[in-house]
Amino acid sequence: MDKSGWIYLQLKGTPRDIGFQYGSLAAKEIDDAQKAQRLSFNAPYDWNWFRKTAKELFWDKLDQEYKDEILGQAEALQAKGFDEDQWDVLAYNANIELKDYYIPYLQAHGATIKGTTRESCSAFIATGSTTADGKIVMGHNLWWDYLMGQRCNVILDITPQKGNRVMMDAFCGFIHSGSDFAINSAGMTLCETTISGFAGFDPKGVPEFARMRKAIQYGSSLEEMKTIFTTGNNGGYANTWLMGDTKTNEIAKLELGLKNVNFVSTKDGYYAGSNFPESPKLIAEEVPGGWNADPKENGCERRRVRWNSLLTKNKGKVDAGMGKIFLADTYDEYLGIQGATGNTLCGVSDFSGAVNTKVVDSTQVTSMQFWARMGISDGTPFDAKRFLARNPNYSAVKPFLRDMPTQPWVTFP
Repeated sequence: MDKSGWIYLQLKGTPRDIGFQYGSLAAKEIDDAQKAQRLSFNAPYDWNWFRKTAKELFWDKLDQEYKDEILGQAEALQAKGFDEDQWDVLAYNANIELKDYYIPYLQAHGATIKGTTRESCSAFIATGSTTADGKIVMGHNLWWDYLMGQRCNVILDITPQKGNRVMMDAFCGFIHSGSDFAINSAGMTLCETTISGFAGFDPKGVPEFARMRKAIQYGSSLEEMKTIFTTGNNGGYANTWLMGDTKTNEIAKLELGLKNVNFVSTKDGYYAGSNFPESPKLIAEEVPGGWNADPKENGCERRRVRWNSLLTKNKGKVDAGMGKIFLADTYDEYLGIQGATGNTLCGVSDFSGAVNTKVVDSTQVTSMQFWARMGISDGTPFDAKRFLARNPNYSAVKPFLRDMPTQPWVTFP
């Protein structure tokens, strides 16, 4: 079902069934997303390298059910006449941590091409005296390049044979999320923002995409989700995870590095994320360039200032409606100016920005629902033709870059 820019997919049954349903229902869109993604890879780290490396590094570390979902999706794609096989599906699911974490690891060990760690997403989770009803409210927007960000337009509603029913937004073709906003039928909520400047990777570990999916599918408490995230942690896609348990109204923050894991929880307050590392030890040991906490020079810190201001000033009033307003906020509090930039909660820059937004409260989680808006968080339309005119070096993406019109907030399912 297509709804206001989203593709909503209900998947259920055995892992192979779930994968085959996914590949069948969204075959054209998955093929399109895979082809668009491959435009960002260059020799020697081209798509063949990603296929080979994902197979060697990750396949044997996946639980059988996720192997079966990948196999099912590949079977469906080929049945629909597309070329992708299981290694394409695997490499596509693993591309974030391979490109942004494993390649920098190789570079540090003598390779010649560097990767980069993303700065992605604004998010908050609140409970107790911060919220209007004392229960949990969580919100998140995904910051991504416009080419692939517009392909994070799937809402997966998965009822597996084992574990919890899961709802999450996802890059089309991912068996996890990638954006990482999710809820489950055990009353758990989950989102994240990336730890900027992070460097660290363990090739022997379990891929992040498998741990994220497993955490939301099998986690029925904050402690269970933490345990799944940290077991076999490879440092890939290093994030600060915000999570909540609507059964107890307790929220938690898991700053998940490789060497450093920091976990705190509360039943009264909030946690916010805008890509800043917090632990001095993690910064010293896993952020090689150090961290400049001066908001004058650091946009992540400006967003932190804004989060703290909004959540403090609105204590006792925060609800889902207010969460939507927060994530569409374009005010730079440090400079005292209005206008979306890479320093505002609704991020907008030349090449990337806040391309989708989700909000949920405890009542919705009980009914397995959440609010979602596709496109830039404040509703500003994205004009592909204008983007390409300003950025002629991006002409190679022209066949794949689409407009993102203003879309309304809608609920799923």
